[in-house]
Amino acid sequence: MSDAMSAIISGFVAFAAAVIGAVIAGRYAKHGAEVGGRKAVEAALAQVHGQAAAEHWQWVRSQRHQCFAALIAAYAALDEVFARITPEVLNGRGLDGSTAREVRERTLELQAKTSQLALWGPNEANALAYALTRKSVEAMRSLLHAENVRSAGSGVDWSILSRVRNEMVEAHAIFLQRAGEIVRDPLQPVS
Repeated sequence: MSDAMSAIISGFVAFAAAVIGAVIAGRYAKHGAEVGGRKAVEAALAQVHGQAAAEHWQWVRSQRHQCFAALIAAYAALDEVFARITPEVLNGRGLDGSTAREVRERTLELQAKTSQLALWGPNEANALAYALTRKSVEAMRSLLHAENVRSAGSGVDWSILSRVRNEMVEAHAIFLQRAGEIVRDPLQPVS
């Protein structure tokens, strides 16, 4: 074989080795890029998921806070009506139609705010809110019943009215304390 032919064959072998090396290196580079890209996408998805979960938790916490505040405001409005009309009932003055309508409206508003809270939880707060609403409705019914009995000229058992009023106030205090604890708890789960 001549030197020229040897050089051509050596050049061809070198070229083939370079092409094969480039193909193999390219495949490994492609595989490395795919794995690296997958890992980058997985990391980005995990970060986005974590951030979305944190934002969702903050949003639910904010909704709970707003519902707690609305329920407490509705209770305060009903309690104000109760405190205003109790002396009238005790003194034997009948309630006019606008006062009775106001009692119904305030009671319905408290019930509506309690139902809204049921959307946001937690279950413990819902149970306490329903207990508060139930005790408040019982107190208002007792007051209206006392007004009806007094209007009919019968004797009224004021101790019952006092007892249900105290139960209403106690249910409010329990709800208020627990609602504050729930809002301040940074680890409160979102259910």
